[in-house]
Amino acid sequence: MLGLWLLLWGSVALGGRADTAFLHRARDGSGHCTYSFTVASPVEAACPEAAGGVPELRAELAALAARLSRLESRERGMGGSGPRGAEPGGPRDPQQVASTARLEAAYGELLRAKSRLEEEKGRLEREKEELGRRLEGSAQEISRLRARCAPGREGPGRDSLRAPAKGRAVRGPGRAPLTLPDPAAAPRWEPQPLAFQELQSQRTEVPVSRLLEETALGRPGKEDSGCGQLVWVGEPVVLGRADSIAGKYGVWMKDPAPVPPFTRDNTWRVDTVGTEVRQLFQYEEAEQLARGYPAKVHILPRPLESTGAVIYRGGLFFQPRHSRSVARYDLRGETITAEREIPGAGYHGQYPYSWGGYTDIDLAVDETGLWVIYSTEKARGAIVLSKLDPETLEIRRTWETNIRKRGVANSFLICGTLYTVSSYSAPNATINFAYDTATGTSRALSIPFENRFRYLSMLDYNPAERQLFAWDSFNMVTYPVRLSRA
Repeated sequence: MLGLWLLLWGSVALGGRADTAFLHRARDGSGHCTYSFTVASPVEAACPEAAGGVPELRAELAALAARLSRLESRERGMGGSGPRGAEPGGPRDPQQVASTARLEAAYGELLRAKSRLEEEKGRLEREKEELGRRLEGSAQEISRLRARCAPGREGPGRDSLRAPAKGRAVRGPGRAPLTLPDPAAAPRWEPQPLAFQELQSQRTEVPVSRLLEETALGRPGKEDSGCGQLVWVGEPVVLGRADSIAGKYGVWMKDPAPVPPFTRDNTWRVDTVGTEVRQLFQYEEAEQLARGYPAKVHILPRPLESTGAVIYRGGLFFQPRHSRSVARYDLRGETITAEREIPGAGYHGQYPYSWGGYTDIDLAVDETGLWVIYSTEKARGAIVLSKLDPETLEIRRTWETNIRKRGVANSFLICGTLYTVSSYSAPNATINFAYDTATGTSRALSIPFENRFRYLSMLDYNPAERQLFAWDSFNMVTYPVRLSRA
């Protein structure tokens, strides 16, 4: 580009006296560049030098040489051609090219970073302005509130609220004058200006179990709390643990209506693993059960089946093995005093709970008396309830529910209502159904129930203690419950 520019400039300087001018560049022995012009001419007389020269042309050429010298010095300083460099227009050093490219890339990155910083600076300035406006507004609001709260400030209705002067009599309609005490002797009351505020009403539905958990209704152990619906089951409390494989499944009981010489402190236990379950362990109190040392061992005349037995009014009520009967074993006389077949009841694995264990016939006790829970072929596997006479075991009344017996893990009765548990192994199970014998209707529930040891094989309600007794994989546990008022 530099040579082309000089060539054009030379042509202009010659004033068009030559049609074509050529620029020649060469290096002398000292490393300097030498530039020369050649103008084509058919005769020697056409060359200005041969004609004696033109002073103006000489001056132009001298200026051009000086300018070329300055350009050469500047190009040398910028890394171009010089005494040790490559000739202009020739190949350049690859290291210089790479260095130049890196510098250009770094310079471009700096420009982009500068642009980003300028944008960030603009954003921060805008946020600063917005924050300043907010602070200014907050300061004005604080000043306004301080002005309102300042002592001595008069507000609307202030005069009507001031106390009368000392000794001033105040008379109400139809009343005798009343002299008010000295206001200076009493603390000064500084009412705020009266204002109206719009109130909004919002209704939030809260589960009844959560409401009752925060009240005194239905607390366990209260004799005068009366009957009601189950609304809450607490966390299990471990009372004792079986120490052999025979105690993986079992049943433990207390008599809610004992007869002498037994009391409510007496505790009973049966380990139900085995084909000939005959041992009934008697303990003086629950602490003795926890230690594992029975006061007496009863040997039953007939082996019992599964974990459906209960203690009530001085007798053990149980299902004899391989039968659809219910028997009463008298704890004082140590004999079977009554036995009755439950018509059509399934047994030995026909209609058990979901966990199995031959739990076809399950006995229960609540505030109203003795019950038997079972199913029949006629009911097609649905739970059937029958109320029993505790002395003769005669069936007084029967209810057929719409709850599938195999679909629930266990069941119990409270105040004439049947409750079922959703799972025997899920840690976070629920009390999922209730059947009210008073109305003959069922409803779905979702009361949390914890299977802490993941294998619930027995669950009964004790109306005297208002607790659930359970056997959960070797562990004998209790659950506190709460009832709503009927």
